[in-house]
Amino acid sequence: MSQPRAYLDHNATAPVRPAVAEAVARALTLPGNPSSVHAEGRAARAALEAARGPVAALVGAQAQQVVFTSGGTEAANAVLSGALRRGSTSPTRLLYGASEHPCVAAGHRFAQAETLPVTADGVIDLDALEARLAALAGEAVLVSVHAANNETGVVQPLPGIVALARAHGRALVHSDAVQAVGKIPLDMAALGLDALTLSGHKFAAPKGVGALVLAPGVSLDAAFVRGGGQEARLRCGTECLPGIVGLGEAARIAGETRDGEAARLADLRDRIEAGVLARAPDAVVFGAHAPRLPNTLGFAVPGLDAPAALIALDLAGVAVSSGSACASGKVARSATLAAMGVSPALAAGALRVSLGWNTVEGDALRFLDAFERIATSLYERRGRAA
Repeated sequence: MSQPRAYLDHNATAPVRPAVAEAVARALTLPGNPSSVHAEGRAARAALEAARGPVAALVGAQAQQVVFTSGGTEAANAVLSGALRRGSTSPTRLLYGASEHPCVAAGHRFAQAETLPVTADGVIDLDALEARLAALAGEAVLVSVHAANNETGVVQPLPGIVALARAHGRALVHSDAVQAVGKIPLDMAALGLDALTLSGHKFAAPKGVGALVLAPGVSLDAAFVRGGGQEARLRCGTECLPGIVGLGEAARIAGETRDGEAARLADLRDRIEAGVLARAPDAVVFGAHAPRLPNTLGFAVPGLDAPAALIALDLAGVAVSSGSACASGKVARSATLAAMGVSPALAAGALRVSLGWNTVEGDALRFLDAFERIATSLYERRGRAA
């Protein structure tokens, strides 16, 4: 009997939890449109609204602040369309982190946009942000920095970023929280964020559903999907009820299990990291000196060819990645690692291991066993070449 595969690519997509799949299946049997006034429509509406509360609670918001979307990319594109405003403040310039996801770096519509540098550990340079905000005194600015990086797991100092924005006076702050939601505590109100975006498939909800969460007093001055007026007239079109119900159930479970899972996965991640370093002593762990998500390990071994390693691991029954899964299956140079000052040669050997709710010790051992064979082969080739 073949050994079960070890799926260690949760930052790309977390497998749907059984309870979530069951909730989705039940929602599929609801015949009504949530916008219809008859009994079937009201039942569909009730199921949709019941999902809004758990999603809001997971990020420290109220249900009425949540706008359901098709995912994190659509939600971020909406925030970065130029339509975000708080009172009379409507930003005309965007400042975003150099290690942001493409949904921010390539998804915005600002004519004036600048990147903010990150340190060698991938953390936003707060001094650079403060200096840039000071230079833009009087100008309305939107600052967009993700809560945590998808490749390295590095957690950004959102309290410090928001504090600098508030001191500026006319700066709003958005955070792409796709990788952080459900993994670490996030309280949008306590942080003072103006907008937060998330995607369900990163915390065991179905693919294709997410949310935009707007702080009280913050709005969009135009719908980002025009039509019949659904989702507070911002994201029109009939809602994907099964996906939204699944999102709500996944959010409920994540809220109940997050702290315990964080401790369990951090311990497992640290053991994998120690195992990698024992087998490849010159491996470099990205963001090693910064706060990181408890489930994420990004590292590289000098001389390792990441695409070849991915194939070897896959053949050994282990699924990991070399970074973001958002490049249509291509393995390209990481913009995140480039922003951190990692050399192209080292970045070419970058691998990411990301754990989740169904990761067990056997998965870690299977990865380390397969990685040991890869590392041994690499060092043997080095020895022959010396």
